[in-house]
Amino acid sequence: MRPALFALALGGFSIGTTEFASMGLLPQMAADLNVSIPVAGHVIATYALGVVVGAPLLTAAAARVDRRVLLLGLMAAFVVGNVLSAFAPSAGWLEVARFVAGLPHGAFFGVGAVVGTAVVGPAKRGRAVATMMAGLTIANVVGVPLSTVVGQHVSWRAAFVVVGVLGLVTLAALWRWLPALAAHPDATVRTELAALRNRRLWISFAAAAIGFGGMFAVYSYVAPLITEVTRLPVATVPIVLGLFGLGMTVGTVIGGRLADRSVLRTVFVGFASTAVVLVLIAVTGRNPVGAVGSIVLLGIACQVLGLALQTRLMDLSPAAPSLGAALCHSALNLGNASGAFLGGLVIAGGYGYLAPAWLGAGLTVVGLLIVAVAGRAPAPTR
Repeated sequence: MRPALFALALGGFSIGTTEFASMGLLPQMAADLNVSIPVAGHVIATYALGVVVGAPLLTAAAARVDRRVLLLGLMAAFVVGNVLSAFAPSAGWLEVARFVAGLPHGAFFGVGAVVGTAVVGPAKRGRAVATMMAGLTIANVVGVPLSTVVGQHVSWRAAFVVVGVLGLVTLAALWRWLPALAAHPDATVRTELAALRNRRLWISFAAAAIGFGGMFAVYSYVAPLITEVTRLPVATVPIVLGLFGLGMTVGTVIGGRLADRSVLRTVFVGFASTAVVLVLIAVTGRNPVGAVGSIVLLGIACQVLGLALQTRLMDLSPAAPSLGAALCHSALNLGNASGAFLGGLVIAGGYGYLAPAWLGAGLTVVGLLIVAVAGRAPAPTR
């Protein structure tokens, strides 16, 4: 059980590193590609759109494929996307490469969540998801800060090469330790897509996509926020990113335990706490202690929310749990794309790097209201 979960967590580490590395490398990419920081932020949005598109399509198309074989194929595609990113000759080609790298992201987490649950049993599904997601949080403690250091002192391209190597290591771990797990015998593309007719599934999807956009509106531009508003040295960016990752790690532990008690209640707690922390960033962003402390709290709150939303979407699609879990990552990365885009708009409009925090708080409150008004119905049973 432990080696299998470790292999899944290693996959989460690799994917988490590449997803969040762009935030720390944004100034370097913008300078090298001769574009503005808001324009460079489009690479964050295109990666997220790759997740949005790939998560449901790949999961549904591979409904009858052995779960182990599918995870190996997804990780191989991940390696290809990151190598293409490292050698992209222009901003446009980098956007295409990041889109390719994002395609397997959601499907990997969705299928991996189901495999992890099968390993530990449904009673501990919240902790199983948390264990796999721990790889993503550790990526923010170790992988993202190190990739930022590599980008600052060597090249942002070298950082993506390192991520590609991480993907190869993950492939080896999955091959060695992951047990074969046949797809559900009745699973077909049609039965997987039938889960999409569930209205409550789309309510939770919309809440996640809009609400999580609030976090990404801020975190997409955390590097210039730290250096230009808080006035901390560039060298502190990896440290702050690591502290954010520590916050996510704490949030994973808290969120897993809370979700095993009440998934829907944890969703409410996650939305409310994220909105409060975003307001704190807007208010304290010019103060080093306040800004850094608020960013750590954002890591805790957003991870509690993300983990609860993934478990909620799995519960809302009992006949197609892989698709439900994958849709969560589609929703979160739709929030990633929209948050990065809207945050870039307010920055380009001259409102400064604190304005996305107010925007983000508003988006998170909208997500909370969607769940409060239309998403309280209990999850269906098999």
